[in-house]
Amino acid sequence: MSATNHYDLIIVGGGIQGVAVAQAAAARGYSVLVLEKAALAAGTSSRSSKLIHGGLRYLESGQFGLVRESLKERAELLRLAPSLVRLQPFYLPIYHQTSRDSLTIRAGLSLYALLAGFGKGAGFCSIPRRKWGELDGLSTRGLKHVFQYWDAQTDDQTLTQAMMHSASSLGAELRCPAEFTHARIFGDTCEIEFLENNQPYQCTASVLINAAGPWINQVAERISPPPPTYPVELVQGTHLVLNGRLNMGCYYLESPQDQRAIFALPWKEHILLGTTETVFKGEPEKASPLITEEVYLLGCFRYYFPDHYITIRERFAGLRVLPESGSLPFNRSREIHLQCDHPKYPRVVGIYGGKLTVCRATARKVLHTLRLSLPVRIPRADISQLSLELP
Repeated sequence: MSATNHYDLIIVGGGIQGVAVAQAAAARGYSVLVLEKAALAAGTSSRSSKLIHGGLRYLESGQFGLVRESLKERAELLRLAPSLVRLQPFYLPIYHQTSRDSLTIRAGLSLYALLAGFGKGAGFCSIPRRKWGELDGLSTRGLKHVFQYWDAQTDDQTLTQAMMHSASSLGAELRCPAEFTHARIFGDTCEIEFLENNQPYQCTASVLINAAGPWINQVAERISPPPPTYPVELVQGTHLVLNGRLNMGCYYLESPQDQRAIFALPWKEHILLGTTETVFKGEPEKASPLITEEVYLLGCFRYYFPDHYITIRERFAGLRVLPESGSLPFNRSREIHLQCDHPKYPRVVGIYGGKLTVCRATARKVLHTLRLSLPVRIPRADISQLSLELP
């Protein structure tokens, strides 16, 4: 690659947010280069709870727009990626000691169904008492009610790979492993430098997208003049993979310790348990599960499934990028924030936060933000009609 190579967009980061922008941009006819320093979905995008969901709990904090958008995107991904995104039954048990009563939960599920448009997977029901014994050994001590609703599950890493495959089929390029080292912004041009196989390369772009996830501010420091940053904290979410199976579906549980939501999910013939929310202060690549997080998760699982024999097969931790706040991480907004270096004609856009479920919607917002910074191109495809599959 010579110094004369020019792209409409260069994207730093091969996680789900970066590849979603790559697909959307390539579909609109733009030339795109993705720079990923390790591997596709090597960070947070392979360490999530593997859910494509509306976020039932976000209703409680009034994030109705995010829930509506997430449910719409869930429906789209079910349609476009049927082999990668599948509806699953979710069971929500209500005990005497549960902090929210049955009427509150019923109201929340009704609103969830309404926001989903009463389409596929929007309904919910009550599980009769006579069937409680079929729920994978769920404790019935003090159990008052069990609701069943629907959400979707995916393999986050495979979904990221499939979206990059779609972007590549539309002309987007991927350099991996390739580490972004510096950018200089002047006028309407971005001069980009990166390393691939320890060899330095240069190219130019109309726009630079910083989709580096937990590394976003580290990448921003390599840009001159430095773009404005956004005050955030990194919050670690740990998951455990346990031996055993959940044959009936997924379980939405309330932690007896602090009333947070915990999911127990079927995952590749085993059980996925998560997640935690621990403020993280170190270097992102050093994130790893803490003993305190493991004890917390196992305590919750034993509380609800006392007869399961527990053996941990795997532990992993991912980092969320959340707005800096004095409130608990659990209560903070999950809305995306786009940080631009110019209010009208941005040359650098940083993608702060974001959810796996709404990655395509985020990509559309990014391109809308850049509408005056990019040249006119002839679209190649409509992403609402592009299936997401791996060859």
